Amino acid sequence: MSLHEHSSASCLPITAIAWTSNSGTCPKDFSIISTTQDGGAANFVRGFGVKSGYFLCYSKNAAGGNIVADIQVISEKETIPHGYCYIPEYMEPKTSVWKKKRVCVRLVPLGSVEMAIVDIRVTAKSRLMLQHYTCLGDIHGYVIWCKKGHVSSPVPEAKPRRVTLDIRTLSLDQPAPPLPLRPSNGPPAFPTTKTSRRRSNLEKNDVLDSVYDNSNTFSISAMDGVPFALHPKFEAQPSETVSGNTMKDIRIKSVQEIENEYNYTFAVEESAANRAQP
Repeated sequence: MSLHEHSSASCLPITAIAWTSNSGTCPKDFSIISTTQDGGAANFVRGFGVKSGYFLCYSKNAAGGNIVADIQVISEKETIPHGYCYIPEYMEPKTSVWKKKRVCVRLVPLGSVEMAIVDIRVTAKSRLMLQHYTCLGDIHGYVIWCKKGHVSSPVPEAKPRRVTLDIRTLSLDQPAPPLPLRPSNGPPAFPTTKTSRRRSNLEKNDVLDSVYDNSNTFSISAMDGVPFALHPKFEAQPSETVSGNTMKDIRIKSVQEIENEYNYTFAVEESAANRAQP
């Protein structure tokens, strides 16, 4: 590997290139190219009385996941190559970029190519030649140069892991973990009938399997075998008999009798309302 290749491998790839009016409009993660390699101003608008212009700026922030694989300078009559896009513009109001020649880039995902743009520089036209750099073309009296280098795939970083295991669990003196809990109720009592020991053992094993079988929703519960009975306090008391004489004293009134009994004319309220009026 040559010295040029070794130095290129250590450079970070450029992830974005743009136009900007000045350092105030330049995005946060971009570096502005304010001077040329021969010490002049790299303002692409030159002339008497010109107050604002535009500069090239670039970024090496890989947060977006893309890198600049190639750069081209094309004229307004040329068609933009496939896979390329014009660089964005961060300009002041009432400021524009010269459109007769434009800069376009090809963005690719990081790690998909071995060679990418690692540096970009500007020189005055026909004044300086840059070694190990490729001339892209001239724009408005300035020449744009780029440098390619080897780009290695990003190495995935291992995320830190929090060790939550207690050191005491690693001790050999720690007692064995407790056995899983089982229902506290045992199988129902078997009637004391004269059966053979072998048959009795088989029946007990079948009942135990049915008790601890969780696949059946209607398995034996803790209330199985417990007789249902109410407390004597809540037992129903015999109701008292109603005599026939009491039923004879009940008089059923008609609707007209009820209306006559509770008829109210509201005469008092009406006279009070009349007195209250002026």
